[in-house]
Amino acid sequence: MDPLTHTATGLFLSRAGLNRWTPLATPILLLAANAPDIDIVTAAGGSLSYLHYHRHLTHSLAGMPVLALLTVLVVRLAARKPVRWGGAFAAALVAVASHLLLDLTNVYGVRLLLPFSSRWFRLDLTSVIDLWIWGALLLAVAAPFIGRLVGSEIASSGSRPPAYGRGWAWFGLAFLLFYNGARGVLHARASAGLNARIYQGADPLRVLAGPSAVSPWRWRGVVETRDFYAVEDFSLAADFDPTRAEIFQKPDPSPAIDAARRTTVFQEFLDFAQFPLWRVLPVPDREDAQEVEVVDLRFGSPQAPAFVATAVVDGRGRVLEADFSYGRLRPR
Repeated sequence: MDPLTHTATGLFLSRAGLNRWTPLATPILLLAANAPDIDIVTAAGGSLSYLHYHRHLTHSLAGMPVLALLTVLVVRLAARKPVRWGGAFAAALVAVASHLLLDLTNVYGVRLLLPFSSRWFRLDLTSVIDLWIWGALLLAVAAPFIGRLVGSEIASSGSRPPAYGRGWAWFGLAFLLFYNGARGVLHARASAGLNARIYQGADPLRVLAGPSAVSPWRWRGVVETRDFYAVEDFSLAADFDPTRAEIFQKPDPSPAIDAARRTTVFQEFLDFAQFPLWRVLPVPDREDAQEVEVVDLRFGSPQAPAFVATAVVDGRGRVLEADFSYGRLRPR
């Protein structure tokens, strides 16, 4: 998820009662809820480095206690105030776990079992940014401030002002739980609908129902068959028509694809990609060369991919250049 969602979750955990576990609980929880995203520093090594290390060890079960302990140490040293180490570590561990659980709901996924396994886990329930989650969390953050304004007026009249924050914190945490549960039900329905259809006479081998950031009813369907991918945006509130899907044919095996596949760039990208579509295109200014491209259909299309690896291969099967980038527009 995005930093705003993680930060709000850390705040709600504190207000819900974890702030009683130790002094400095709130800064510990806020920092720990965002700590796994420290992997952003790897972007300094380029896009391929960030692809490899993003949601790597910092998003693994093995990394959780390390990040929790480091968070407590950083806050303790920065504040120069004592903490209760047991309570502080436990609170930080809960916050780091909340980060991993929220990221698990995304279509991007996490590698929970590193360094023992590089398998990706994902639930495909929410986008990295979800507007419904933002709206609910904004309400849960803002409501206590509005309550305090009203409470100050009550206090000025001589009555005792009520306490604020904890109830709305529980509301925010409960919303995340029940919203993702409801998303899970809708995702199962969307996946079942994709699996139940025939696409140009072909049965699906596997399907993806990708979430929309705007509507829980809208999904992006990606269906893999033996010879092609079928991609269609659809709504659970309307009938699904598989004949409207955009078809992307899988290319025949070729020496150019084999050469690109052996490069470090493509190997790194293929470790990440879940629905890779290959294309072999001519290079306009090189008659003896071909451009090999692979995109992950979870994110965008070949015309507007969010993740794309490319290589230029000459007529002798030599890779002249290989590159990974976070998307580019291509003419149809």
